[in-house]
Order: sequence, then structure tokens, then C-alpha cells
Amino acid sequence: MLSQFLMLALAWGSSFLFIKIALEGLSPSQVVLGRLLAGAMALLAVTAVTRQRLPRDPAIWGHLAVVSVLLCVVPFSLFSWAELHVPSGLASIYNATTPLMTLLVASVALPEERPNRSKLAGLLLGFIGVVVVLGPWRGLSRGEGLAQAACLLATLSYGLAFVYLRRFVSPRGLPALPVATVQVGLGAVIMLVLAPLTATDPVHLSWPVVLSVAALGIAGTGLAYLWNTNVVAAWGATNASTVTYLTPVVGVALGIAVLGESVSWNEPLGAVVVVAGIALSQGRISFGHRSTTDTASAALPAARTGPGRSKL
Repeated sequence: MLSQFLMLALAWGSSFLFIKIALEGLSPSQVVLGRLLAGAMALLAVTAVTRQRLPRDPAIWGHLAVVSVLLCVVPFSLFSWAELHVPSGLASIYNATTPLMTLLVASVALPEERPNRSKLAGLLLGFIGVVVVLGPWRGLSRGEGLAQAACLLATLSYGLAFVYLRRFVSPRGLPALPVATVQVGLGAVIMLVLAPLTATDPVHLSWPVVLSVAALGIAGTGLAYLWNTNVVAAWGATNASTVTYLTPVVGVALGIAVLGESVSWNEPLGAVVVVAGIALSQGRISFGHRSTTDTASAALPAARTGPGRSKL
């Protein structure tokens, strides 16, 4: 199971590198279309091999269409556009704020998950980390500032999607694989419908571009979901969520090693602060005495998130 956990961290962490390479020959919308088509085909193949049935209830398909927009179409598009202006490693650092955004949305949308002191402290610490990553004292160009805002909007969209899943889909107890297959498949259909309007730029294909899109779809959008499901089943949702700590490390390391990207001192420092905020909000670290009630409450969101955690 450790091998699947490490492959999951590598798949999600390297996604930002593959986006950057794919953008050398494709527009952001074309990258999203390609990865969703590849991911849908991979998941459909696994669903067929395992002989699992897709859900038939039209209401479920409607809910999954909403999830597809929030979990695939919107964040994938925002990250792809953002990487036209910011390094892939920086985008991977911002992706690490997904658990914080999920907690923020859940605190507002789910009354039963009102934050305790540890969660509030974790949120505050995490968003201090975001400010450190942003580095407003350095000054930002308009494009760079908008790109970093797009990264944060993407993780907010992830947070909205996870809470929506938890509220409208998870209680139905559907198998994870068919849910993922419908979700990614609907995302591919949506992007195909939008393609005449959003994906009309000239295409310049090369082997690095083609292989990057294939890796994004098959590994980062398809197989990674299965690996995550297996890790959650074996280790539990809370332990599985620690992959969030590794993906920015992978993303930054690959950006430096493969693309020669530079890293400002504030970016890894801010990433460490963000991860500390996540750990505090999840009850992994604490300051002072915590009651049993606080401990149980801190574990609740992770336990309810289930197999469908952040993926990019």
C-alpha cells in the first residue's frame, strides 16, 4: 500500500509539471479537454474490466454534473491558465491549500461541522502561509497576481466540490469507481461542448506535449483516483490525506529539476506554514490541552471526505 501512496503523491505532484509542458503546444482549454478525455477513457476501461455498473438514477447524474464542474472543469481550467504566468512548483504549493478551503466551505455550508478552536487556528495559520507564499512585499505584476488568485480560486472550487459530494452524493453509499467515471466523463463531455468556443487555438503537437497530456489524464485524473481509494480503504481517510503534504514537495522538486524553475525563499517557507495549518486543523498537532470532543470533531471532516479527495 505504501507504493500506491507514493505513486499517488507522484501523480498529483507531477501534474503541474505536465501541465506546464503541455502548454508548450496547447492552449489551457485544450490541455483540460485532453486530460479529461484521457482520464475518462482510463476510468471507463477499469470500470468495464471490473464489471461495475454506472449509477442509473438521473438525480445522481445531475449531482455529479455539478461535482464535475466544480472538481474538474473549473479548477483544471484555472490551474492551466495560471501556469501560463507562474511556475509549476508555485502552482503545486497553492494546490496544497485544498484541505483548508474544504474546511472553510464545510464550516459555512455544514452546520454540524462548525469549527472548533483547533480548526480555526489551523485555518488562520494556513492562510498566513498563503500570504507568505504570495509575498506581497515583493510586488507582483498584474499577470502574476491574477494567476496566483486563479490558483486559490481553483482550490476553493475543490473545496466546494468536496462539500457538495459529502452532502448530496456520499450519503447514497455509491461505489467510488463508478462515481469517478461519471464525474470525469461528464467533465469531458462539457469540455467537448465548449471546445468550439474555448479550444480553437492552433495546436503544436510534439511527443513531450502528447505524453504530458496522456500522463495528466491516465495517471493524474484516472489511476490516481483508484490508488487514493485503495489507500483510504487500507489506512483510513485521515492518514490517506497526508498525501497533501507530499504533493507540493514533488511539484517544486520537479519544477526545479526538469524545468529549471527558481524558488524564492518565501515560497517553501509559506508552504511549510500552510502544511502546519492543515495538520493543526486535522488534529495532527495541538497547542495546549484539547478535549475529547475537540479531537473527535477535528477528525470528522477527514472521515467524511472518503475516497474522493483532491486531485490534480
